[in-house]
Amino acid sequence: MAKLDETLTMLKELTDARGIPGNEREVREVMKKYIEPYADEITTDGLGSLIAKKVGKVDGPKIMVAGHLDEVGFMVTQIDDKGFLRFQPVGGWWGQVMLAQRVTIVTKKGDVTGIIGSKPPHVLSAEQRKKPIEIKDMFIDIGASSREEASEWGVRPGDMVVPYFEFTVMNNDKMLLAKAWDNRIGCAIAIDVLKQLKDVEHPNIVYGVGNVQEEVGLRGAKTATYKIEPDIGFAVDVGIAGDTPGITEKESMSKMGKGPQIIVYDASMVSHKGLRDFVTDVADELNIPYQFEAIPGGGTDAGSIHLVHNGVPALSIAIATRYIHSHAAMLHRDDFENAVKLLVEVVKRLGRETVDKITFE
Repeated sequence: MAKLDETLTMLKELTDARGIPGNEREVREVMKKYIEPYADEITTDGLGSLIAKKVGKVDGPKIMVAGHLDEVGFMVTQIDDKGFLRFQPVGGWWGQVMLAQRVTIVTKKGDVTGIIGSKPPHVLSAEQRKKPIEIKDMFIDIGASSREEASEWGVRPGDMVVPYFEFTVMNNDKMLLAKAWDNRIGCAIAIDVLKQLKDVEHPNIVYGVGNVQEEVGLRGAKTATYKIEPDIGFAVDVGIAGDTPGITEKESMSKMGKGPQIIVYDASMVSHKGLRDFVTDVADELNIPYQFEAIPGGGTDAGSIHLVHNGVPALSIAIATRYIHSHAAMLHRDDFENAVKLLVEVVKRLGRETVDKITFE
């Protein structure tokens, strides 16, 4: 692999870290390492969401920029007498992207490598070959010969199982391939927003947040928002890239490299019109590219943020990403950098008067 610059090193560490919902500690430590130099204070909520606070103006409005720490993965539920593991998906999976994929079981005694197993085609009937195997019929093979041996290696029900994939810079070095872009890229955006505001005046208090348990119901965003009580909330996440074969423009018009997505509608919220217009006006003023997108089949942490206390004007800004909720996904570095640039410029303009105007638009 080519030598990694400072940004790529951060992205590699974030995506390499293992953290399914409820098991985000490792990812939280990586995010904390990178965001702490730019924060005045680091706290967590009771579920483990990371909250990094940076004060621009003490009595200014509170602005929340939140990614989520967790990734889709699995949990061990049973070990059979031959040492094979039964498992539960944690987050949304489509069975056809899972078979024969390598996974890591994170145990109290260390990592155990496994593979999601199935029958070879040689023993399947013609009829069986036509049907996808259901997730409930899959298993993980760790090479153990018995339940006792698997237990000796430290494997037990409740252990986290994560996809295994190496961070890769593609031949086109703007294209980055890794596991868990959903949503380590959001965590990276929150880090870099605080980094770029380090010595800059801004008329507010900014919170760079890594929420827990997004993939199982936007849970950490709710508790973190209660703790922060923001005036404005941004969820930064991944969206669907519509530039691969088989995806129609009706399903997604977004293309990698054409700017961050401004999500106008998803299954968890209708984006706040005043905030949406303000953000796109800033982008237009500064010639920062962006794309509009609607995701009726999915939600982001903005879905929880906007419903806390009296309601919070919120917007989801996403990075068009290919192959999400699988072992590896691909995104474009320019989209990441433009999302950071846009959010930094927006934050610099969010004083009390502007926030009040947006709220009541």
